[in-house]
Formats: sequence, C-alpha cells, structure tokens
Amino acid sequence: MLALGGATRVYLAVGGTDLRKGFDGLYGVVRSKLASDPATGHLFVFCNGSRNRIKVLHFDGSGLWICA
Repeated sequence: MLALGGATRVYLAVGGTDLRKGFDGLYGVVRSKLASDPATGHLFVFCNGSRNRIKVLHFDGSGLWICA
C-alpha cells in the first residue's frame, strides 16, 4: 500500500526519459539529474519523449517500486 504523508514531495524529471530503464537506471537519473536520494520516500515522476507515458519511482522503506 502506498502511504503518502504531508511531507512527501513529488519530483518531476524535466524532459523526456528513456522509460525502458528499470530500477537501477531510474535510480541513477534521480541521483545525477535531480541531485536527490531515491531512498527518501518521495515520489519521482518520469515521462517519455512524446509525453504520453509516465513511470513513478518510490522507496517504501523496504525497497523500490516502479509504477508505470
């Protein structure tokens, strides 16, 4: 279950992202382009080049999950 608190932030990666990336690839994008730590519990949203699909990366305390 996804539990979001009042302190949860939503980060949107600007520009198109290659959505073929999995956990490791999106984790790297968060670290390098967004300069943030994916293990904070915030939501990181990525969209493809044509802006018709998204992926959300989230750490729930026990592991990462991706919602597409």
